[in-house]
Amino acid sequence: MYHASFTAPDGSPTWGVVVDGTAYDLGPSGLGLAAGLRDAVVSGVFGQVGDRYLDAPSRPEAESGFLPAITDPGKIICIGVNYRDHQKETGRTEQKAPTVFTRFADTQIGHLRPARMPASTAQFDYEGELALVIGKDAFHVSEEDAWDHIAGYGAYNDFTARDWQRATSQWIPGKNFPGTGAFGPYLVPAADLGNVDELVLETRVNGDVRQKASVGDLYFGIPELIAHVTGFTRLAPGDVIVTGTPGGVGMFTEPQGLLSDGDVVEVEITGLGILRNTVQRER
Repeated sequence: MYHASFTAPDGSPTWGVVVDGTAYDLGPSGLGLAAGLRDAVVSGVFGQVGDRYLDAPSRPEAESGFLPAITDPGKIICIGVNYRDHQKETGRTEQKAPTVFTRFADTQIGHLRPARMPASTAQFDYEGELALVIGKDAFHVSEEDAWDHIAGYGAYNDFTARDWQRATSQWIPGKNFPGTGAFGPYLVPAADLGNVDELVLETRVNGDVRQKASVGDLYFGIPELIAHVTGFTRLAPGDVIVTGTPGGVGMFTEPQGLLSDGDVVEVEITGLGILRNTVQRER
Protein backbone atom coordinates (compact mmCIF):
# COMPACT_ATOMS: atom_id res chain seq x y z
CA MET A 1 0.00 0.00 0.00
CA TYR A 2 1.23 3.49 -0.87
CA HIS A 3 1.74 5.69 2.20
CA ALA A 4 2.48 9.39 1.79
CA SER A 5 2.94 12.69 3.57
CA PHE A 6 0.94 15.58 2.17
CA THR A 7 -0.89 18.76 3.11
CA ALA A 8 -4.44 18.85 4.41
CA PRO A 9 -6.98 21.20 2.77
CA ASP A 10 -6.12 23.84 5.40
CA GLY A 11 -2.42 23.61 4.49
CA SER A 12 -1.32 21.74 7.60
CA PRO A 13 0.93 18.68 7.26
CA THR A 14 -0.67 15.27 7.48
CA TRP A 15 -0.23 11.75 6.13
CA GLY A 16 -2.23 8.87 4.85
CA VAL A 17 -2.52 6.27 2.12
CA VAL A 18 -3.09 6.65 -1.60
CA VAL A 19 -5.36 4.08 -3.23
CA ASP A 20 -6.45 4.23 -6.89
CA GLY A 21 -5.72 7.93 -7.20
CA THR A 22 -7.43 8.94 -3.94
CA ALA A 23 -5.55 10.20 -0.87
CA TYR A 24 -7.04 9.20 2.49
CA ASP A 25 -6.11 11.35 5.49
CA LEU A 26 -4.99 9.28 8.48
CA GLY A 27 -3.23 12.14 10.27
CA PRO A 28 -4.28 14.95 12.62
CA SER A 29 -6.81 16.37 10.16
CA GLY A 30 -8.24 12.91 9.44
CA LEU A 31 -8.53 9.70 11.45
CA GLY A 32 -5.73 10.76 13.80
CA LEU A 33 -3.93 7.42 13.75
CA ALA A 34 -0.56 9.18 14.17
CA ALA A 35 0.79 12.73 14.05
CA GLY A 36 2.89 12.05 10.95
CA LEU A 37 4.33 9.24 8.89
CA ARG A 38 7.45 9.02 11.05
CA ASP A 39 5.21 8.72 14.12
CA ALA A 40 3.25 6.00 12.33
CA VAL A 41 6.52 4.08 11.88
CA VAL A 42 7.46 4.62 15.53
CA SER A 43 4.06 3.50 16.85
CA GLY A 44 3.76 0.50 14.52
CA VAL A 45 0.75 1.88 12.64
CA PHE A 46 2.69 2.07 9.37
CA GLY A 47 1.85 -0.92 7.21
CA GLN A 48 -0.97 -1.99 9.55
CA VAL A 49 -3.77 0.31 8.39
CA GLY A 50 -5.88 -2.39 6.79
CA ASP A 51 -9.30 -1.15 5.68
CA ARG A 52 -9.49 1.61 8.28
CA TYR A 53 -8.57 4.15 5.62
CA LEU A 54 -12.07 3.77 4.14
CA ASP A 55 -13.44 5.79 7.07
CA ALA A 56 -10.98 8.65 6.55
CA PRO A 57 -11.59 11.98 4.81
CA SER A 58 -10.39 11.77 1.22
CA ARG A 59 -9.71 13.83 -1.87
CA PRO A 60 -8.11 13.23 -5.26
CA GLU A 61 -4.39 12.50 -5.09
CA ALA A 62 -3.80 15.28 -7.63
CA GLU A 63 -5.14 17.83 -5.13
CA SER A 64 -2.80 16.74 -2.34
CA GLY A 65 0.41 18.72 -2.00
CA PHE A 66 3.06 16.07 -1.47
CA LEU A 67 5.63 16.50 1.28
CA PRO A 68 8.82 14.46 1.72
CA ALA A 69 7.74 10.92 2.55
CA ILE A 70 9.34 11.26 5.99
CA THR A 71 9.27 14.97 6.75
CA ASP A 72 11.19 14.92 10.02
CA PRO A 73 13.73 12.08 10.17
CA GLY A 74 16.22 12.33 13.01
CA LYS A 75 19.01 11.23 10.65
CA ILE A 76 19.45 10.98 6.89
CA ILE A 77 22.51 8.88 6.07
CA CYS A 78 23.55 8.91 2.41
CA ILE A 79 25.86 6.49 0.64
CA GLY A 80 28.10 7.63 -2.21
CA VAL A 81 29.42 5.78 -5.30
CA ASN A 82 27.68 2.52 -4.44
CA TYR A 83 26.97 1.05 -7.88
CA ARG A 84 29.80 -0.51 -9.84
CA ASP A 85 29.08 1.48 -13.00
CA HIS A 86 29.07 4.72 -10.99
CA GLN A 87 32.34 3.72 -9.34
CA LYS A 88 33.84 3.16 -12.78
CA GLU A 89 32.70 6.51 -14.17
CA THR A 90 34.04 8.36 -11.11
CA GLY A 91 37.28 6.38 -10.86
CA ARG A 92 36.49 5.28 -7.30
CA THR A 93 36.68 1.50 -7.69
CA GLU A 94 37.32 -1.28 -5.19
CA GLN A 95 36.20 0.61 -2.10
CA LYS A 96 37.00 -1.01 1.24
CA ALA A 97 34.04 0.55 3.06
CA PRO A 98 30.93 2.57 2.12
CA THR A 99 31.33 6.29 1.45
CA VAL A 100 29.05 8.01 3.97
CA PHE A 101 27.76 11.57 4.22
CA THR A 102 24.73 13.23 5.77
CA ARG A 103 21.81 15.23 4.43
CA PHE A 104 19.84 17.63 6.60
CA ALA A 105 16.11 17.03 7.00
CA ASP A 106 15.22 20.64 6.20
CA THR A 107 16.73 20.33 2.70
CA GLN A 108 14.07 17.83 1.64
CA ILE A 109 11.20 18.37 -0.79
CA GLY A 110 8.26 16.27 -1.86
CA HIS A 111 7.00 14.92 -5.16
CA LEU A 112 6.15 17.68 -7.71
CA ARG A 113 7.91 20.35 -5.63
CA PRO A 114 10.53 22.47 -7.42
CA ALA A 115 14.12 21.28 -7.12
CA ARG A 116 15.94 24.49 -6.31
CA MET A 117 19.10 24.97 -8.36
CA PRO A 118 21.35 27.25 -6.28
CA ALA A 119 22.40 30.52 -7.87
CA SER A 120 25.94 29.75 -6.74
CA THR A 121 26.36 26.56 -8.78
CA ALA A 122 27.05 25.96 -12.45
CA GLN A 123 26.97 22.17 -12.02
CA PHE A 124 23.57 21.01 -10.78
CA ASP A 125 23.07 17.25 -11.10
CA TYR A 126 20.57 14.47 -10.41
CA GLU A 127 21.07 11.22 -8.49
CA GLY A 128 18.18 8.76 -8.52
CA GLU A 129 18.34 6.46 -5.51
CA LEU A 130 16.48 3.94 -3.38
CA ALA A 131 15.85 5.11 0.19
CA LEU A 132 14.99 2.85 3.10
CA VAL A 133 13.38 3.83 6.38
CA ILE A 134 14.40 2.21 9.64
CA GLY A 135 11.55 0.54 11.51
CA LYS A 136 13.02 -0.10 14.97
CA ASP A 137 15.98 0.88 17.12
CA ALA A 138 19.15 -0.20 15.38
CA PHE A 139 22.66 -0.29 16.82
CA HIS A 140 25.39 -2.82 16.01
CA VAL A 141 22.97 -4.68 13.75
CA SER A 142 24.37 -7.76 12.01
CA GLU A 143 23.91 -8.28 8.29
CA GLU A 144 21.75 -11.32 9.08
CA ASP A 145 19.34 -9.21 11.13
CA ALA A 146 19.39 -6.12 8.91
CA TRP A 147 16.25 -6.83 6.88
CA ASP A 148 14.18 -7.01 10.07
CA HIS A 149 15.05 -3.38 10.83
CA ILE A 150 13.52 -1.91 7.66
CA ALA A 151 10.03 -0.42 7.74
CA GLY A 152 9.74 0.57 4.10
CA TYR A 153 11.20 2.02 0.93
CA GLY A 154 10.79 5.06 -1.29
CA ALA A 155 12.40 6.84 -4.23
CA TYR A 156 14.94 9.60 -3.62
CA ASN A 157 16.66 12.20 -5.80
CA ASP A 158 19.85 13.47 -4.19
CA PHE A 159 20.19 16.65 -6.27
CA THR A 160 23.80 17.83 -6.02
CA ALA A 161 25.80 21.00 -6.64
CA ARG A 162 28.87 19.27 -8.08
CA ASP A 163 31.21 22.25 -7.88
CA TRP A 164 30.47 22.62 -4.17
CA GLN A 165 30.74 18.86 -3.65
CA ARG A 166 34.08 18.60 -5.42
CA ALA A 167 35.66 21.70 -3.89
CA THR A 168 37.07 19.58 -1.05
CA SER A 169 37.05 15.95 0.07
CA GLN A 170 33.99 16.70 2.24
CA TRP A 171 30.73 16.41 0.32
CA ILE A 172 28.23 17.88 2.77
CA PRO A 173 28.03 21.42 1.29
CA GLY A 174 27.20 20.17 -2.20
CA LYS A 175 24.48 17.91 -0.83
CA ASN A 176 22.62 20.27 1.49
CA PHE A 177 21.30 23.30 -0.34
CA PRO A 178 17.64 23.98 0.49
CA GLY A 179 15.12 22.22 -1.68
CA THR A 180 17.47 19.60 -3.13
CA GLY A 181 16.58 16.32 -1.42
CA ALA A 182 13.48 14.92 -3.11
CA PHE A 183 11.80 12.00 -1.31
CA GLY A 184 8.62 10.25 -2.39
CA PRO A 185 5.99 10.30 -3.61
CA TYR A 186 5.30 7.23 -1.49
CA LEU A 187 6.71 5.09 1.26
CA VAL A 188 5.87 1.43 0.72
CA PRO A 189 6.05 -1.17 3.52
CA ALA A 190 8.93 -3.59 3.11
CA ALA A 191 6.52 -6.51 3.40
CA ASP A 192 4.74 -5.36 0.22
CA LEU A 193 7.78 -5.48 -2.05
CA GLY A 194 9.23 -8.98 -2.01
CA ASN A 195 12.86 -9.26 -3.19
CA VAL A 196 14.23 -5.72 -3.13
CA ASP A 197 17.26 -6.74 -5.21
CA GLU A 198 14.91 -7.26 -8.16
CA LEU A 199 13.64 -3.66 -8.15
CA VAL A 200 14.73 -1.55 -11.12
CA LEU A 201 15.64 2.12 -10.74
CA GLU A 202 15.35 4.49 -13.70
CA THR A 203 16.10 8.21 -13.83
CA ARG A 204 14.81 10.35 -16.69
CA VAL A 205 15.52 13.98 -17.63
CA ASN A 206 12.86 15.48 -19.89
CA GLY A 207 11.86 11.91 -20.76
CA ASP A 208 15.40 10.83 -21.70
CA VAL A 209 16.61 7.79 -19.73
CA ARG A 210 19.86 8.71 -17.96
CA GLN A 211 20.18 5.99 -15.33
CA LYS A 212 18.88 2.42 -15.21
CA ALA A 213 20.00 -0.31 -12.84
CA SER A 214 18.81 -3.14 -10.65
CA VAL A 215 19.04 -2.60 -6.90
CA GLY A 216 20.88 -5.92 -6.90
CA ASP A 217 23.79 -4.08 -8.57
CA LEU A 218 24.64 -2.21 -5.35
CA TYR A 219 28.32 -2.64 -4.51
CA PHE A 220 27.57 -2.65 -0.78
CA GLY A 221 24.18 -4.32 -0.39
CA ILE A 222 21.47 -3.17 1.97
CA PRO A 223 22.42 -5.55 4.83
CA GLU A 224 26.05 -4.41 4.58
CA LEU A 225 24.98 -0.76 4.66
CA ILE A 226 22.81 -1.18 7.75
CA ALA A 227 25.53 -3.14 9.54
CA HIS A 228 28.15 -0.52 8.66
CA VAL A 229 26.06 2.53 9.57
CA THR A 230 24.79 1.08 12.84
CA GLY A 231 28.37 0.15 13.65
CA PHE A 232 29.09 3.83 14.31
CA THR A 233 25.74 5.47 15.05
CA ARG A 234 22.42 4.46 16.58
CA LEU A 235 19.45 4.66 14.22
CA ALA A 236 15.87 5.18 15.36
CA PRO A 237 12.53 4.41 13.73
CA GLY A 238 11.93 6.90 10.93
CA ASP A 239 15.62 7.46 10.16
CA VAL A 240 16.56 7.21 6.50
CA ILE A 241 19.41 5.56 4.59
CA VAL A 242 19.78 6.65 0.95
CA THR A 243 21.60 3.76 -0.68
CA GLY A 244 23.51 5.30 -3.62
CA THR A 245 23.05 6.20 -7.27
CA PRO A 246 23.84 4.21 -10.44
CA GLY A 247 26.09 5.32 -13.26
CA GLY A 248 24.82 7.89 -15.72
CA VAL A 249 24.85 11.06 -13.62
CA GLY A 250 25.09 14.23 -15.68
CA MET A 251 28.58 15.17 -14.51
CA PHE A 252 30.21 12.15 -16.11
CA THR A 253 28.25 11.69 -19.34
CA GLU A 254 29.68 12.71 -22.73
CA PRO A 255 28.67 15.40 -23.42
CA GLN A 256 27.85 16.45 -19.88
CA GLY A 257 24.18 16.20 -19.00
CA LEU A 258 23.98 18.64 -16.09
CA LEU A 259 20.64 20.19 -15.27
CA SER A 260 19.19 23.52 -16.35
CA ASP A 261 16.27 25.67 -15.28
CA GLY A 262 13.01 23.99 -16.27
CA ASP A 263 14.34 20.45 -16.66
CA VAL A 264 11.92 17.76 -15.46
CA VAL A 265 13.59 14.91 -13.57
CA GLU A 266 11.83 11.65 -12.79
CA VAL A 267 13.00 8.77 -10.61
CA GLU A 268 10.97 5.60 -11.06
CA ILE A 269 11.53 2.45 -9.00
CA THR A 270 9.55 -0.76 -9.40
CA GLY A 271 6.59 -0.73 -7.02
CA LEU A 272 7.44 2.68 -5.54
CA GLY A 273 5.91 5.04 -8.07
CA ILE A 274 7.45 7.97 -9.95
CA LEU A 275 9.13 10.85 -8.13
CA ARG A 276 8.94 13.96 -10.35
CA ASN A 277 10.53 17.37 -9.78
CA THR A 278 11.14 20.36 -12.04
CA VAL A 279 14.38 22.28 -11.69
CA GLN A 280 13.89 25.89 -10.69
CA ARG A 281 16.93 28.16 -10.82
CA GLU A 282 17.33 30.30 -7.71
CA ARG A 283 16.89 33.96 -8.62
